[in-house]
Amino acid sequence: MDIAIISSTKDIASTNIKENLISNFKFNKLDEQFDRNSIFQLTINNKNGNSNEIIRLYTINSELIFTDDLDKKIDADVFIFISKHRAQEDRASLTCHAIGNFGNAEFGGKDGVLCYSNPELLKKLFIELDNNAKEPYEATLEATHHGPYMEKPVCFVELGSNEKYWKDNNGGFIVANSLVSALEKFDGFATMKNDALNQKNNKTDCSINSNNNKLKNDKINDNYNNKNLMERNNDYEPVFVIGGSHYNHIANKAMLQSNLAVGHICAKYNLENLDLNLIKQVIEKIIPKPKFALLDWKGLGKEKKRIVGLLEDNKIEYKRNDKVF
Repeated sequence: MDIAIISSTKDIASTNIKENLISNFKFNKLDEQFDRNSIFQLTINNKNGNSNEIIRLYTINSELIFTDDLDKKIDADVFIFISKHRAQEDRASLTCHAIGNFGNAEFGGKDGVLCYSNPELLKKLFIELDNNAKEPYEATLEATHHGPYMEKPVCFVELGSNEKYWKDNNGGFIVANSLVSALEKFDGFATMKNDALNQKNNKTDCSINSNNNKLKNDKINDNYNNKNLMERNNDYEPVFVIGGSHYNHIANKAMLQSNLAVGHICAKYNLENLDLNLIKQVIEKIIPKPKFALLDWKGLGKEKKRIVGLLEDNKIEYKRNDKVF
């Protein structure tokens, strides 16, 4: 499995995280370059003992969110962008999320186009960020948003939310350490590649039959902590979240307190854009394919009736968050 971590010289936080990766882990500088910048490589043994992972750290000279089609220039199975996070609240934040646009592509990518997402990888990243977060930092998932456009599985992991934190070495180390730890525990790519091929050959099938895929643990076991969740790969249920805020509390809860693994998240502010074509795209571009949609029941607003009708009319399984947690 080949993993490409992408940093940018135009991003302070990205450079901070990159420097922490190089200085704290055994990345070797290669003879080759990309975009006139050195490439670094780390080989790690997957903790499940199933594979070795080759992680290459690339640096580009353009804005991360506007670097479309990087997967055409770099050969890798998955792409992880290390980036700054900007927010008006200026809170110390550790975030990760799937990428793409449910609406207009104001910040890179393509209008109404999502990228492939692997929910198991996102789950492991988020659990590690949450486990490693120290004051003043707080970990949260973000809803799907912004570019770049890619045709390989991709996610962003970010440090925020202002210049003070972008430059903070402790924050950069937390992200770097969480990223490497999550990749050591991740073992889903062999299945993912086969699922991707199957999904491309069956794009017209948008129904989700959950008769044999019931949520295994509707009630949380008291001993089912983050470590258990991290190790129990085969129990993960991939889902997509509809509704709620950009910093998605329902998705956070699903990741940390259940066996659900969240791929794409369509936040409340994007619900007016969510139609059957986009729902088909969500199902196609979460790998492995999601079993059902998780609805933030109080976070659907005025779109609740339409969204529920759309799912039911097309026999797409869904669960209300208040019936799961």
